Amino acid sequence: MSAQDFTEEQRRYLEGFVSGMQARRAAQGLHPLAGAGGSVQPSGPDKVHLAAMARFEAAGKKLSAEEKAKREEHPFDAYARFKSESAEGQFPKGVDNFRWRFHGLFYVAPTQNSYMCRLRIPNGILKHWQFASVADLAEAHGGGYAHVTTRANLQIREVMPEDAIPLIEGLESLGITTKGTGADNIRNVTGSPTAGIDPQELIDTRPYARAWHYHILNDRSLYGLPRKFNVGFDGGGVIPVLEDTNDIAFTAVTVRETAGVDPGVWFRLGVGGITGHEDFAKYSGVYVKSDEAVAVADAIVRVFIDHGDRADRKKARLKYVLDAWGHDKFLVEVEAKLGRPFVRLSTDQVSTPNRQDRQAHVGMHAQRQHGKVWAGVVLPVGKMTCEQMRGLAKIAWELGDGDIRLTVWQNLLISGIAEENAALVETCLKEIGLTSSATSIRAGLIACTGNTGCKFALSNTKGTAAAIAEWVESRVALDSPINIHLTGCPHSCAQHYIGDIGMIACRVPIDASGEDTVEGFHIFVGGGFGPDAAIARELYRDVKVDDCPSFIERLLKAYLAHCQDGETFLTFARRQDVGTLKAMVESVSAETSA
Repeated sequence: MSAQDFTEEQRRYLEGFVSGMQARRAAQGLHPLAGAGGSVQPSGPDKVHLAAMARFEAAGKKLSAEEKAKREEHPFDAYARFKSESAEGQFPKGVDNFRWRFHGLFYVAPTQNSYMCRLRIPNGILKHWQFASVADLAEAHGGGYAHVTTRANLQIREVMPEDAIPLIEGLESLGITTKGTGADNIRNVTGSPTAGIDPQELIDTRPYARAWHYHILNDRSLYGLPRKFNVGFDGGGVIPVLEDTNDIAFTAVTVRETAGVDPGVWFRLGVGGITGHEDFAKYSGVYVKSDEAVAVADAIVRVFIDHGDRADRKKARLKYVLDAWGHDKFLVEVEAKLGRPFVRLSTDQVSTPNRQDRQAHVGMHAQRQHGKVWAGVVLPVGKMTCEQMRGLAKIAWELGDGDIRLTVWQNLLISGIAEENAALVETCLKEIGLTSSATSIRAGLIACTGNTGCKFALSNTKGTAAAIAEWVESRVALDSPINIHLTGCPHSCAQHYIGDIGMIACRVPIDASGEDTVEGFHIFVGGGFGPDAAIARELYRDVKVDDCPSFIERLLKAYLAHCQDGETFLTFARRQDVGTLKAMVESVSAETSA
């Protein structure tokens, strides 16, 4: 039988099988099997991944389906097939749904029989013309709207298969790629949204976020990791970036003259953040010069490539390598990859990270440029229509400096506004149904996609968030920030564990058998980030979705009734044990019952 007698699918399977067999032998130091495709032994940019897979198999472990898929047909090599099938109106079958995520397209059936497309926007900053053009593409090839995500990114939804390629190639023509925005890849790199305009920043993160962005794009060996990977840069600006929730956290600090190294602004290095798994990045006294950040990040990722779990997807994130090894061993391995030791400093030789303002992402705020302000625009749980996007781009062009700056708080900033035009900008925002003004409730409200667009979610997070805001803000007057994070599943895209109030969706039984259920949430309190970092504690389980607005009302009224002068909700919640806090909540009569 000749090669021509096999179907294309059979040839791909056999090539993948032989590649895996040869990779396994190579990892064991054995020569390729004669006559068995010796030429397909690990080589090229994928060899490190193939060798890692082979080591797991040699240890008697079974690769996950996703690892096998990457070995049998690399998603980038399958682009022509993806393009052909999409043109014929075909959605992905089987493991191709995983492969196409390498191109930024997620088939989100059964919740929506369509794709969701995720972009890559380094540091979250776009030019006004790019933003308006994204709106045009979302209108032509999607559902006519976009979402700002918790990685300062954009998602376009309701993309049909025949629109998939025109959409991502149209984005490429704007200088925006979707490459590697899903699956086992390094995700959109976040940075300070006020980079270059912030009066208190220590360093402009834009050059470092862009350098890392282009480093990834131009090195195929940095794709196809054991699992997804996040990197965040915080330049000391006033708006939190949540870098300590990332696999790699770079936080700007000032190294003192007495430290014995070059003084000035360095990055403090943290590794292993993943709050959905109840962990923040850990700091081990390592500091990195700003111009060495990309090299350090590269070395960390390559240790993860070599040693991340290729068999158990639930244990495949960087955190679990750190848990197994300890941070000291991990950092030694990174130093070996880097080819030099890290600089380690005691805390008294560096400044503490700058304090931040949890509401600086909304409203008008003075820039470092004299006479200029930025406007933090409130987006209803991150959603904008295409018409609104074009309106925002017009405001940025005519009244700002032309930049649109996305934040991890699911909103955006328009920068470079003349102080005297601040009121005019607010008027223009209201004309397109938006505003820069928000109550404490709406300013800190975060929600993932929910079950209207994600098959994993158990509840309508965005709808519940909107209902909470509408109900609570007219009944509870707060004069301090409050963050409420709603997430639909254990993936924790909205990071419920770091909110003042965190909510994770569940199904609530409504009969004795437990078979009949309704949407609901488990409620957590006391989460935080940065200097207040902590995982929230569970307060209540199985709150029905219809009861959530009144429950949050009662929780906040309990806070106002029992807090000490000037005490934030976070401090109040942490001061109480769960039993005491429950008793306080249950003693409150909510207006919903009246």
